[in-house]
Amino acid sequence: QVQLVESGGGLVQAGGSLRLSCAASGRTFSTYAMGWFRQAPGKEREFVAAISPTGVSTYYADSMKGRFTISRDNAKNTVYLQMNSLKPEDTAVYYCAADLHPTIQSMRGDDRRYDYWGQGTQVTVSS
Repeated sequence: QVQLVESGGGLVQAGGSLRLSCAASGRTFSTYAMGWFRQAPGKEREFVAAISPTGVSTYYADSMKGRFTISRDNAKNTVYLQMNSLKPEDTAVYYCAADLHPTIQSMRGDDRRYDYWGQGTQVTVSS
């Protein structure tokens, strides 16, 4: 069983920044691929970014490239999402997820490949 706890969400003005954190339980965090997803009201969940177990490889949704950065600290069992130049359309609940058996599909955003999910953290960007 893996528990994921997100933090760092909040209210920010357009153009601002936030850093989300996701703390994971378990002794084998360094073997998981980790992903960030988001879901806005009335919309389907969408892929944001993913990072390989070692952190060497990262993938982003096109609309996030250049603005968001995913990273991880395996010593702290934590994955981060640095979000810059935030826009009102970034408003959503952000979820982190763990893939215990990493695949290229999960790295590219297939949410069906992820085994565990956090409870989410709200990000609201005002205009």
